[in-house]
Amino acid sequence: MSIIKSPPPTNLNVFKDIIEKHPEKAGAYLALNHCVDSKGRYLHFDKLRFRIPSDLDPALAWSVVKHARLRQLTHVLLLGEPPKGCSFLYTPTMHIAISACDQHTTTAALEWMCSKIGESKHLQYLLNDLIEDEAISSSQLEGAATTTKAAKDLLKRKKGPRTPDEKMIIGNFKMMNHAWDFRDHDLTLDIISDLHQVGVEGINDEAYRPGEFRNDDKVIVVDSNGEIVHQPPPAKNLENRLKLVIDWINTNHTDIKSQSYIHPMVKAIIIHFIIGYEHPFNDGNGRVARSLFYWYLFKSGFGAFRYIAISTLLKIAPIQYGKSYLYTETDDMDLTYFIDYQCRVIARAIGQFRATYQATVEGMEKFNAFLYQSGLYGKLSEKQRVVFNVARSGKAEDFTITNVKENLGCAYNTAANVLNGLVDLKLFEKIKIGNEWVFSMIDTNKIISGWKK
Repeated sequence: MSIIKSPPPTNLNVFKDIIEKHPEKAGAYLALNHCVDSKGRYLHFDKLRFRIPSDLDPALAWSVVKHARLRQLTHVLLLGEPPKGCSFLYTPTMHIAISACDQHTTTAALEWMCSKIGESKHLQYLLNDLIEDEAISSSQLEGAATTTKAAKDLLKRKKGPRTPDEKMIIGNFKMMNHAWDFRDHDLTLDIISDLHQVGVEGINDEAYRPGEFRNDDKVIVVDSNGEIVHQPPPAKNLENRLKLVIDWINTNHTDIKSQSYIHPMVKAIIIHFIIGYEHPFNDGNGRVARSLFYWYLFKSGFGAFRYIAISTLLKIAPIQYGKSYLYTETDDMDLTYFIDYQCRVIARAIGQFRATYQATVEGMEKFNAFLYQSGLYGKLSEKQRVVFNVARSGKAEDFTITNVKENLGCAYNTAANVLNGLVDLKLFEKIKIGNEWVFSMIDTNKIISGWKK
């Protein structure tokens, strides 16, 4: 990660200095008196200095921008030791992400989506598959060297983990499920430590110290070159600081009559930042931070986030993810940088989730048309149509009896009959891997030619 250029001190008399010393350029400076640039970007000095006219003084230009922001920044909470005030303001990107969140990710919206598909079990099967994505991509973001297909195979077949990377994936999957299970609880120190323990236990207990808050100041955050980019606040008083944060998290900020209103998605992002900043554990802090982000959204009624993986997009640009932390730290704990970046990621992730849903609806219609035309519709049970359609869509290639049992919520023998029936109809084939039968769809052309009327 390249070195971040910290902002110069804010000139409190910037407008007076511009009028007195640079009157001919006053218009150009005043044109910068906005929180975001003409493209809606909330630029840190590290980038802004390259995007202003070359004949303007970067320090003066920065002070003009900073004055515009100071008028709108709202104090949120104190972090660190000694305490530092954190603030943020709403950007266009945040409003876009909040709108998408409210429209498409509430539990009610999810139920409506399922109801729009006649055979809603197909969508539910697909959603169950999506649950795995955040656990896998979060592990990859932390350096787990595995393909998404191999990771899904690991989780689906419930094979015992053999490597630290596989242990990380399974740990992340357990952590996400733990966050879901505790969505109706207020946050406590125990929940935070339990999330950590569930997620990292058995990977390298000596390094991670599962469930234990750090008790020394040896924990640092370094970039790819080994340079220290973040020194977390001291371990002394860590638990007391976390208790104050927990009180803030458990406070209701959704009363629209209150001046302290914070949208749940924005608050979830701030929680994400807090854990990354405090770094309460020896290792695994990023995973805990992201799981608490999800926990708060689950708690706030945004159930669709169980199927939306932000880490899939974060891992594409890990440097930008890291810089969003550093921009906040180097500019008076202005959380806007981190929130704005996360909102960009979230808006894209919700868009991908919606696209998957639309493709599922369209695919279902085409699939049913094929079943009717071929005469297969009456020969398949509802559960067989679900599994066959999932296979045909390419969302899953291999199926096991246990996997189908869990995704369809049926008995083991029922799942076995579903898969073996598809083999009998010459739609699937099966091979034995170890002690387990693995089923997959045969070549599409063979199916079409074999079932043409």
